[in-house]
Parts: sequence; C-alpha cells; structure tokens
Amino acid sequence: MNEKVRDIAERIKGLRLLAGLSERETAGKLGLTLEDYVKYEKGEDDIPVSILYEIADFHRVDMTEVLTGVSPKLHDVCYIKNGMGLKIERYDQYDFQSLAYQYINRKIEPLLVTLDPGNSPELVTHHGQEFNYCLDGKMKVIISTMEYVLEPGDSLYFNSMLPHKMLALDNQPAKFLTVILLAEE
Repeated sequence: MNEKVRDIAERIKGLRLLAGLSERETAGKLGLTLEDYVKYEKGEDDIPVSILYEIADFHRVDMTEVLTGVSPKLHDVCYIKNGMGLKIERYDQYDFQSLAYQYINRKIEPLLVTLDPGNSPELVTHHGQEFNYCLDGKMKVIISTMEYVLEPGDSLYFNSMLPHKMLALDNQPAKFLTVILLAEE
C-alpha cells in the first residue's frame, strides 16, 4: 500500500477520533456504507476525491490538511510554480495536482488533471459546481446520460451533483484544468 494513502487514512481516523464518533456514526453522516468507510480509514481502498472533500468538510478542516497533515496558511496570494502543485494520489485513471493547496479557506478548488488512456473510472458526484477546460489531448466528459467531447480550448461547466466522469480519447493522455466550486453550508 502506498505510504501517502496510509498517511491520509490515519489522518481521517484521527479526525473521527477527535470528533468522538464511531466508524458507523461517521459513515452514516457521510452517506457511506460502514464497509466502504472502514476500508477508506484503513487505507485498503482508493478514496474518491469527492469523498475526501466531504470528509474534510464534515470535520471542518481544509482538504490540504487531510492530504498533507499541514494546514494552509496563505490568505492573500498563493503562487504555485509549474509542476509544483500538490499531487493527489487517488485513482490510477486520474493524476490530480491541487493548484491552490496553500491558500486557506478556498471557495474554489483548481486542479490540473491528467487522464490516463485506456481506463474507465466510475461515475462520481460531489457538491458544488465544476468547470473543465481542456488543455491538451482529447477527452470525453460523461454527465448522466449526455456525452461531450472536449479538445484543447473547449470548456464545460456543470452541476457536479450529476453523476460524471472523464475519459481520455484516441489512446492518448488528456490534460485539463478543473475548477470546483466548493459548496458552502
């Protein structure tokens, strides 16, 4: 098991213990089965990025803290050099880099995503809204029953509560910028 995945799982368990909740209570509040939640907390299964956001939101901590164990500190400007985004290792099909992870109390989550060709991830949902801008390659975005093909320069904005996934086309990687509007309570 990847050491980063184990570290994230330990932080999730620590947040639950600090809240004084059982695994069952936490799973219920997150809308997960107990079996899935236990696998995530033990680092036995990939945790979807959407679930990581829900866990962070539920415990009222920043996503960066769940991923790294360190709270972001910047509040006016966050400058990230090319290739220095925080890598979020969740799925083999997606390579995520957080492009604002050092900024505290973010209202949006900008991510640079590279899609691995030949893989088909599951449909996901998460709170908020999502914007995708294709940078390189060709990709298909499936939202519910609709399909959209994006090429460099194309964009798509949608309600991310609708089941969705992205696929690289033409057996080549695709790279896109996604900006997720984080839901506010």
